[in-house]
Amino acid sequence: MSSEDERKKFNVQVLETFAALITSAFGLVAALSWNEAIKAAVNKVFGTANDLMGMAIYAVIVTILAVVMTTLIARSLARAKEKI
Repeated sequence: MSSEDERKKFNVQVLETFAALITSAFGLVAALSWNEAIKAAVNKVFGTANDLMGMAIYAVIVTILAVVMTTLIARSLARAKEKI
């Protein structure tokens, strides 16, 4: 492999890493936004999100959402792979 090929491969790896980091950062921002939205909803429905019951309800809601969304994403990915 020539040094030019190695440089191109390195550049692609750097770009892929930046893309992964930026995507992760946007995912974190989205997660934090959902975190605040769910806390506000629990607070509005159950009175407060800061007591133990409110935090437990919040944790259950977040867990259910995580499981449902992960399952939907995995199914979509499996269907997409079948079409290839």
